[in-house]
Amino acid sequence: MTHPHATPTTSAAAPQGTTPALPSLDAQYTHLATHLPPPALVWLRRALDEAAAQPGTHGPISVWELRLAEAGRRCGSRYADAARLLILHAARADPAALTRVYFQGTADERRAVLQALPHLVPGPEALPLVEDALRTNDTRLLAAAVGPYAARHLDAHAWRHAVLKCLFTSVPVDEVAGLEDRARGDTELARMLRDYAAERTAAGRPVPPDLDHVLALTIPTTPVVPPPHALPLRTDLHRPADPHGKES
Repeated sequence: MTHPHATPTTSAAAPQGTTPALPSLDAQYTHLATHLPPPALVWLRRALDEAAAQPGTHGPISVWELRLAEAGRRCGSRYADAARLLILHAARADPAALTRVYFQGTADERRAVLQALPHLVPGPEALPLVEDALRTNDTRLLAAAVGPYAARHLDAHAWRHAVLKCLFTSVPVDEVAGLEDRARGDTELARMLRDYAAERTAAGRPVPPDLDHVLALTIPTTPVVPPPHALPLRTDLHRPADPHGKES
């Protein structure tokens, strides 16, 4: 039996400290193998084998795309996301296939595509999918859109607006991958957050509780160097020594 999950998945290199480590596909498969009932596990293994044997596009719709649609019914909503992710990985879905599934699929399938991006697309080719998701008000789709792929590839302007969109739609900012590192020292993000808070206050609307947390992250962290006057003053460092060992 083919086990497409068994190959460790690594993503394209990202700036140090910018993108959090991706969850292991091995771990996700092991979790499903441990928790799925036997009929669902049999179905998943067959779906992975089919996807690995016939990756890419075959006819109007590939077998693995049909399995994506079945995942919720076969595995249950609790495990469907992980099952879809493993199927997409087994099928080695490229940006073109991911784009087709995203725009033709259900909201659940779109979310699975967004979650699969950091595992399958090393470059920024799939950013249009993230940008499309960020234009929606579907909070589960938004949460998937601000994951590791967005942390790695969204430019600063788009990323700042994604953070504001999360605040506006009440998506917890904990969902924003790499938030602490990307927000640190970002004075423009701080300005946008203050403006947004002022607008909400002026309109008599509550300020999202996560806003203060993000604003605090924008404060740059720099090592504290004591000022020169705080250093101990030594007046005898350059005094010539008395040849007789006496002080003058």
